[in-house]
Amino acid sequence: MASKLAPTLRPFLRAQQTSYPANGHGAFVPQIRKLVFEYCDNWASSTNLRTFIHNNIEKLARENPHVEFVVRQRSHREPVIRGFYINNRDKVIGLKGFEVNGIQQKVQLLLDSSGAKIKPLKRETVVSHNEAARGIWSGLHVEEPFRI
Repeated sequence: MASKLAPTLRPFLRAQQTSYPANGHGAFVPQIRKLVFEYCDNWASSTNLRTFIHNNIEKLARENPHVEFVVRQRSHREPVIRGFYINNRDKVIGLKGFEVNGIQQKVQLLLDSSGAKIKPLKRETVVSHNEAARGIWSGLHVEEPFRI
């Protein structure tokens, strides 16, 4: 009779002990996964980017081990930096005319960005989940067209 009163325990399997990465309390998942620097060896507009790469890229890579850094040579093109994010979006910033400090600021902007689309902050767009009560008006469905 004692066996009937004992609570039955279900087995707790190892596969049930998974956790999913998510931003929030106790966890932070960086949104950027890859930075690609593209420059030209011959063009003067890429001089500051080449200087930045030569002096700062190693320190930047050590500070951000979660980001893959790629340096790519693009012949006869303006210098750009591309940020690839977890949500399968990318952001591209042209670096023509930027000084080394400006390039550092743009790199930091890409590192801190979430990769989401830029949304206007002034007003929120209205999204309706229901159809309009009167439907959508069309001049083609009127018995008599409008006359001036």
